Amino acid sequence: MHLNHTVTLRLALTVLLLASHLLPAADAPAPTLPQAIDQAHTELWRRFVDPHGIIRDFVGELPTPEDCKLGRPNAIGWWSPIENGPMFTGMYLPAICERARRSGAAADADQARRLAQGLMKCASVSDVPGFIARGIGTDGVCHYPLSSDDQTHPWFLGLHAYLKSTIPTAEERQQIVTKVKEVATAQEATQWRIPCEGDFKGTFRGGFTGHLFRDAVRYLYLLRATHEITSDAIWLERYHKARAERPTKGGKTRAEICAEGYPYDREAIANIDISQLWIYVGSQASLSQLIAMEKDETLRALYRTGLTVNATNALPAIKAHETFDNNDTKVFGNANWRAVYSTWFPQPTQEDAARLAKIADVAKRGQRKHYEASLMRNPLAAAAIVSLLHDGSNRELIEQVIRHYDYSKLNMAELFFAECAYYALPEK
Repeated sequence: MHLNHTVTLRLALTVLLLASHLLPAADAPAPTLPQAIDQAHTELWRRFVDPHGIIRDFVGELPTPEDCKLGRPNAIGWWSPIENGPMFTGMYLPAICERARRSGAAADADQARRLAQGLMKCASVSDVPGFIARGIGTDGVCHYPLSSDDQTHPWFLGLHAYLKSTIPTAEERQQIVTKVKEVATAQEATQWRIPCEGDFKGTFRGGFTGHLFRDAVRYLYLLRATHEITSDAIWLERYHKARAERPTKGGKTRAEICAEGYPYDREAIANIDISQLWIYVGSQASLSQLIAMEKDETLRALYRTGLTVNATNALPAIKAHETFDNNDTKVFGNANWRAVYSTWFPQPTQEDAARLAKIADVAKRGQRKHYEASLMRNPLAAAAIVSLLHDGSNRELIEQVIRHYDYSKLNMAELFFAECAYYALPEK
């Protein structure tokens, strides 16, 4: 009986050991907040910041001068690795300036300087005044001929934050002030429409004087920030005039539209809350800066109302991070953009370029980009919008979303919104 009992016990232990190997491993503990931020920071700089100091959308083959001239994959540069350079770099630079302030580390200050130099390069590779290149191709100069308001506004936002820091040298400061004045003057000459270059020279793509919330807040910010940067009184006069103007006859003033927040745009821009919050982070940052620059308490109250409306509406979107699986294996075919967007034809008009951009090999593209956009980019952008209240509200939820992702497994540079959210929170 004793021998049989021993054999039985050994068999039972063997079965348990075998079963333990078949069971899925327990999830690793979530990283601490500092660990998550350091990982996000490291991954961004390791994989996405190019040698010029410009953030690329993803890791992939760079466009060549021929690609940029012919418009491959399209003349707008959509779906290429250099689609959103100034947009991403400009929105991220305030966060890295704050990181450098908190740490006092020379390495962080050097990274902020590198990003500022990247933004300066984007404004220095074209002979068209006021043109901001989306990014730089293989030869360190080539770029697509169509920019946009989404690239131009964050360009100002990033350099403004950099100038407000103690990082730039006197020489750097003067160079940036001169360039900002140059770009703003060119924009004023085109009624704040975005100029194109190359075969599209003489046309425009987007602008800032429209009737939407995004238009109002960005236009007012651009005028007021240009005054603060250059000290030229004319920009303050233009700001005072613009804030009282009504973009639509009989409608609200621009300052009043700012108080409406992004819900004001819902009819014009579909699915803001579930997929488009990333394009509103810059607007929220602009409202925050307008509050800091404005001395009129009535106007500050309007801006503060808009800031709160945005944070309140964006808050529910943070929860989407809970369904993101760090072990997901969907294909990120966008990295091989030449294969996904292999169709090409001449694009004499912007409409032709936009039409070409819609043609893709869906099977080769895969589903991973959409997965990251909806369950990583949007929740982190929402967290940044809430954090920009600068009051520490909903800190626990914001920290939760930042800690959720394994940043080493992400394919898209929008992971930088994690640092935007973190460094907009007040220090504990």
